Amino acid sequence: MTRLTFFGAAGEVTGSCTLVETGNTRFLVDCGMFQGGSEARAKNLRALDFDSDVRDIDFVLLTHAHIDHSGLLPRLAVLGYRGPIYATPASIDLIGVLLPDSAHIQEKESEWQLRHQRRGGKARRGIEAPLYTVIAAQAVLKQFRPAPYGETIRPADGVEVRFHNAGHILGSAWLEVVAHGRKKPQTLIFSGDLGMYDRPVLCDPEKPVPEADVLLIESTYGDRLHRPMRETEDEIVAAFERTLASRGNLIIPSFAVGRTQEILCLLGDLIRRGRLSPLRVYVDSPMANQATRITLAHPELLDDETHELIVWAEAHPDMMKVEFVADAEHSRALNTIREGAVIISASGMCDAGRIKYHLRENLPRAECGVLIVGFQAGGTLGRRLVDGARLVTIFGETVPVRARIHTVGGLSAHADQGALLNWMSGFRRPPENTFLVHGEVGAMAVFAKAIDDRLGWENVHQPQRGQRFDV
Repeated sequence: MTRLTFFGAAGEVTGSCTLVETGNTRFLVDCGMFQGGSEARAKNLRALDFDSDVRDIDFVLLTHAHIDHSGLLPRLAVLGYRGPIYATPASIDLIGVLLPDSAHIQEKESEWQLRHQRRGGKARRGIEAPLYTVIAAQAVLKQFRPAPYGETIRPADGVEVRFHNAGHILGSAWLEVVAHGRKKPQTLIFSGDLGMYDRPVLCDPEKPVPEADVLLIESTYGDRLHRPMRETEDEIVAAFERTLASRGNLIIPSFAVGRTQEILCLLGDLIRRGRLSPLRVYVDSPMANQATRITLAHPELLDDETHELIVWAEAHPDMMKVEFVADAEHSRALNTIREGAVIISASGMCDAGRIKYHLRENLPRAECGVLIVGFQAGGTLGRRLVDGARLVTIFGETVPVRARIHTVGGLSAHADQGALLNWMSGFRRPPENTFLVHGEVGAMAVFAKAIDDRLGWENVHQPQRGQRFDV
């Protein structure tokens, strides 16, 4: 018998963490940070409140590098975990950037709160200490062990694990775990986050194994279909044509890992096909720059179309000139450009980082445009722009919004309902138990009905945080 306890991404889309107990072995699949909303910090503080000591955990399996799947690993180590953390080599490379950056942001936020209180003459109170420090984030990197796609690893007696390409971000994986019990082996599949088919940069998700006893499947977009890529391309072309014809700049807020690299490939392909004129593009995000270098360092993970595009770009260097901006002085200099600049910058929801400076300078100009290429959570600056705000506050200043806001769909790194059902149809028979994770309650309910209607599967569960299931 195997026991599953859901500590996160159950009825919500962040904080992925599942405790698996099989025989005498205990392990975690993911150890992610809760993000967004006023309760996130409280959730993160109690997220690893297991029934027993974290030192009793034998190993951790990480599906991919995104912070909502990896962000509490340093805290797990601070609490006493000293065991191995298995991930693909590309995920380990990205983790080396993302975890120290997450810690740095937390440290800076605590410093800002302290300075703010001192300026106000207040006593030091209510300062939120970081969940972990940069030193702790760097220390946990030593616990990672590489698990290449398709290779069998044996992290404990009686447990075999294989990582398979999930096509979500560089290095992402769905996991095949075989637990050898007293009677017969039990196969558990953890989807992690699955990507869409036929999208730029990465190879498509690998099909699942023919049979499994237990499936944990993400349901982020289990209630909808993404816009077709052709329509997305048309929207991007229209935004470029309008902005450049108006002699303005186009600002693109973008997530540093995954989305920035996808946008670069899309723009290059549109130029190659003659749908866009030659461009000069500035990538102004230190993390995006590092993520791009890591992506290019793993050519074996890129799809055939991306390899062809790289060859074309090298043969036509004047068609799309990409400049990776490193230092802050160069970043500030971009705001002296009055027309023709395409600036890709983080953060993707416009709430932090260098993108705020570019928005402050360009939003008041009617000839400029802002291209929104990713999800914008409620309460973020990006969401206010999408919702049509005419005035926004940036760095304490009131900024008028005269630039045109263009919102494009179809670029999600998550599989939509159709892609999820297509992937699940790869099983020859339904798993004995299926658990919907990494989805809001409403999306999970719609997806559960779609599974029943399309696949006819039984025993489809919608776990909530803290629930346990014996399977």
